[in-house]
Amino acid sequence: MNLKCKNVWEHISEFLDQQLTREARAEIEKHLENCEVCSAILDSTRNVLILTADDRTYELPVGYSKRLHARLQKALHQNPPPGKNSSN
Repeated sequence: MNLKCKNVWEHISEFLDQQLTREARAEIEKHLENCEVCSAILDSTRNVLILTADDRTYELPVGYSKRLHARLQKALHQNPPPGKNSSN
């Protein structure tokens, strides 16, 4: 069986939680050996899980939220979603 990326993405959580059959796990591992995109998604998902499980909190620099919101607003107005008008 030759898995497509979409099939791998649908089972990333089960793969990380070791809840797949031996055969399914082997197929995904085989796919990951040759697919940089899926390997990156697996690594990113693993990192998100590690970070969200970490109980530490981080204090953001003063003004960070304000700057972030300003950048997001600017980006949204420069690149409105398809079908949306930036004047709305």
